[in-house]
Amino acid sequence: MGEILSLATDGARKTEILYRANLNFNVINRYLNLLIQEGLISLTADSARKLKTTEKGLGFLKAYKNLKRLTKNL
Repeated sequence: MGEILSLATDGARKTEILYRANLNFNVINRYLNLLIQEGLISLTADSARKLKTTEKGLGFLKAYKNLKRLTKNL
């Protein structure tokens, strides 16, 4: 989920995220549904209909990266 949020920081299409994160269609759908439900990612209102990480998602991503960095040395 951290990778999805990272890829969608500036806005990205679902297929772009799918390929860049090396996920399959079923997995990305489950993750996106959860991320949208929790308010961590949203669809842009423009015609491109891209996924974009929300402010809440950016906060989550920052905490996730910090935790990942801290546990790397364990």
